[in-house]
Amino acid sequence: MTEHAAPALAARAAEQHVVVVGGGIGGLVAARECAKVGMRVTVLEATEALGGSIRTAELDGLVVDAGAESFATRGGHVRALVDELGLSDLVVAPEGGGAWLSGIPDAPDAPLPVGGLLGIPANPFQDDVRRIIGWRGAWRAYVDRLRPPLTIGHEHSLGKLVRTRMGDRVHDRLVAPVTAGVYSALPGDIDTEVAAPGLNAALTRTGSLSGAVGTLLAQRDARDPGKAPGSAVLGLIGGMGRLVEALRDDLVTYGVEVCTGARVTGVVREGAAWVVAYETTPDAPDEDAADAAADEEAALGTAKPEQKSLAATGVIIATPEPAARSLLGAHAPQLGDSGDAPEIELVTLLLQAPALDDAPRGSGVLTVPGSHVAKALTHSTAKWGWLRDAADGHHVVRVSFGTQGEAAPTAGLDDDAAAELAMSEASALLGVDLAPEQLLAVHRARFVQAQPVSLIGAGERRAAAREAVQQIPGLAVVGAWMAGTGLAQVIPDAIAETDRLRSALLWEE
Repeated sequence: MTEHAAPALAARAAEQHVVVVGGGIGGLVAARECAKVGMRVTVLEATEALGGSIRTAELDGLVVDAGAESFATRGGHVRALVDELGLSDLVVAPEGGGAWLSGIPDAPDAPLPVGGLLGIPANPFQDDVRRIIGWRGAWRAYVDRLRPPLTIGHEHSLGKLVRTRMGDRVHDRLVAPVTAGVYSALPGDIDTEVAAPGLNAALTRTGSLSGAVGTLLAQRDARDPGKAPGSAVLGLIGGMGRLVEALRDDLVTYGVEVCTGARVTGVVREGAAWVVAYETTPDAPDEDAADAAADEEAALGTAKPEQKSLAATGVIIATPEPAARSLLGAHAPQLGDSGDAPEIELVTLLLQAPALDDAPRGSGVLTVPGSHVAKALTHSTAKWGWLRDAADGHHVVRVSFGTQGEAAPTAGLDDDAAAELAMSEASALLGVDLAPEQLLAVHRARFVQAQPVSLIGAGERRAAAREAVQQIPGLAVVGAWMAGTGLAQVIPDAIAETDRLRSALLWEE
């Protein structure tokens, strides 16, 4: 870039107005990328809080994560953002031991075996593996060593691959609990090569699935010698909400206008520009206001939303999938709608329960699908030392409900019934009788369930959706439904997609 081009580019950037629809992590990162080059940016978030899947709740004065509580280290993208925002000193690794497995047929709960890949064991006769699948399951899994590779390289379904090679017990008791807990999906819906890159190729080389797992684990250990278990994820002292706070502060520094309680109702293309229509709910009544009737309406929640609009040169849609498809429908009808988008629920419990002081189930529990109502449990005060210290002897337990393709069992329950169900499941999964009077506070959070990128065909569906969006000038879409679930996928995708839009606005006539 020449010395004369830089001022011209800066002037062009200042002429742009990008509206970001949605204040989740994808939207906040996208807004930051635009603001960094001098663009005017407005963020419109329908709820009163930013962060999307990163949420916090206050339980009897204790601030806890009520959504994502950690980030994956793969790729280094999230850590790079954390460092840029000055949060490096807050990064912390989980502790509290490994997870347990509950709901094993005809067997007691047991620690989840170490040394596996997505639950697939490298050695089916390993004591902690055999404890779960039994001798019969171990010998059936050993048959994998004696069978030819057959159609390796052509089998996309992880579930079919595991059943064929190592049998039902490995599939049902080891792999299914892991994929349900990590991806909210059963193994049969998981694309092997996406969830476990290199597994098919290693199987072809070694001739067995267990041998392939052993090979991949050895390669991982060689790349990261001495890497501690659980270090594939990291958290932040004070909770992941600190990331949202830092992003918002950074956006304010860049001059970004952040509007919460602003629900976008339409995005219309007018010539070379966009008009974004949205509505806001009037503020709470002022005691000194002259119009008592307006005060009463606002207090009762009957005041009509105020209709507003913004002109923009670029729009970034960063909402969950159902809202995004609704807003995009007029511009990319081939996207259609998302159909039923089930919600997952997370019920967070603050407990006075001395029986949990010794962390009887380590950092948490995964369940064999069909054995429990809940799909997983996290003993957060056992997993995170900073939270244990802040909790002052109390315990925080998070109970997860819902999986791909079906509604959460709590969906039709009121808050009291959902809390009662979570307490019952926590008692069963932790192996501790929890009485109602031990519940000090509870928080319930719902999330629209985005399809994991590891689902069979998900990559092709996302690529088609993105291609359709990218044909529309001045428009971009970010978020989990495009990138895949997890900050390690959402953040780099938001940066790349925003860079595409940003370049188009600055360079294309």
